[in-house]
Amino acid sequence: MTSRFSTLQKRDVRPERPPEPAAGQQMAVVIPTTRKPAPPKAEVGPAKPTKVLDARVRIHRMLIEEINLVALERLPRDEMRRQVHEFVSEKTRQERLAINVAELDALVDDIVDEMVGLGPLEPLLKDPTINDILINGHENCFVERRGKLEQVHIPFKDEAHLLRIINKIVAAVGRRVDESQPMVDARMLDGSRFNAAIRPVGVDGPLVSIRKFSKNKLGLHKLVEFGAITQNMAEVLAAAVHARKTTIISGGTGTGKTTMLNALSAFIPEDERLITIEDAAELQLQQPHVARMETRPANIEGHGELKQRDLVKNALRMRPDRVILGECRGEEAFDMLQAMNTGHEGSMATIHANTPRDAISRLEQMLGMTGMPMTVQSIRSQIASALDIIVQLTRLSDGKRKVTSVAEVTGMEGDVIQMQEIFRFVRTGMEADGKILGHFEATGIRPRFLEDMRAMGIEFPGKYFEPGRPLE
Repeated sequence: MTSRFSTLQKRDVRPERPPEPAAGQQMAVVIPTTRKPAPPKAEVGPAKPTKVLDARVRIHRMLIEEINLVALERLPRDEMRRQVHEFVSEKTRQERLAINVAELDALVDDIVDEMVGLGPLEPLLKDPTINDILINGHENCFVERRGKLEQVHIPFKDEAHLLRIINKIVAAVGRRVDESQPMVDARMLDGSRFNAAIRPVGVDGPLVSIRKFSKNKLGLHKLVEFGAITQNMAEVLAAAVHARKTTIISGGTGTGKTTMLNALSAFIPEDERLITIEDAAELQLQQPHVARMETRPANIEGHGELKQRDLVKNALRMRPDRVILGECRGEEAFDMLQAMNTGHEGSMATIHANTPRDAISRLEQMLGMTGMPMTVQSIRSQIASALDIIVQLTRLSDGKRKVTSVAEVTGMEGDVIQMQEIFRFVRTGMEADGKILGHFEATGIRPRFLEDMRAMGIEFPGKYFEPGRPLE
């Protein structure tokens, strides 16, 4: 193939800049950027003794009462930890608490985390192997590692302790949660997506979901290495994005839609103006001309809400070359399709659906939500003329994420939107340990957009689309 897409190494995604320290409810988080993060603590295992937990809470309260916290928080973290260590050592002697040196250091770390961080959540947030943190009440917590859920122990003292951590998170980003407004959706200071529901919505106590923000974004070549997609498929998709083919990335929750969107966006030319619209800013586009917008919920009086549709309408007045919609799930679909049909080809979005055909059906339903007097045929005509490619992602039962289908939208035939599948993942069995076996293959159909790519000097070998042979 004679194009710049053959190596998929053109532009790797650089790690994001560390977040700046920001204030919590009572004090600032003071973490020098040059300090290496502490290794994650072991979360799985027997619960800490109640005596140690009670002592930690008492010592923390003594610290608040007896130490000038305003002066303490201005110190470098190492100096703060030294002073807290001296204080804790003295108090443990007074409390006659029998702990060894390692337990004392762990107690000091817990108290420092409680003061300037998020308490028991800090080890989980620092653990790079964890993708999601799911809390069902203060005694029941799960994390996702490598696509699998596992239960862990988080030493919350009680429900009030968990509520303090929740309030600390939401206050740091200018949100609030209480009985009158028991649900909150926010973006944490490090970019992680945070959602909480407290009583009376949470029947058994506060419910917390944290989708961690990965600082090391995966490029397309990394997805090839992990087996989520083949080299041939990746090259075709990268070239399609470069050639301004409008792309929808479809999949269920946790299938890697945002990761794929980030990876494909790396192949958008750098001379284009991009506008991203998201509920919680997660995209990390590396082009120099990117304008980012984020929705805003209503305030306590019920005013000031900014929906995605409002932002899409405004984006069209900002002279974008492409609009990147983090997730299309409502009436904003109408304005998004209008943009794709009126000079903003190459725009991209994600959508929740189980198959490419389901993605089309969901878009039809979203257009119906707008209340516009449109016939079914006109709705489908809008979709058929706006979309070019649908990339379907699936999380398999063994936790692996795969691109299970790449389909091209070819137009209308009567009242039906015509699609043709180009690549697919074929499951062939399952090993004893639950690992899914299968391979990627071409369907034998050559996509119509190859003509446009050929005009741009991009050509692919015929073997990329030969049916019946596993793709490389």
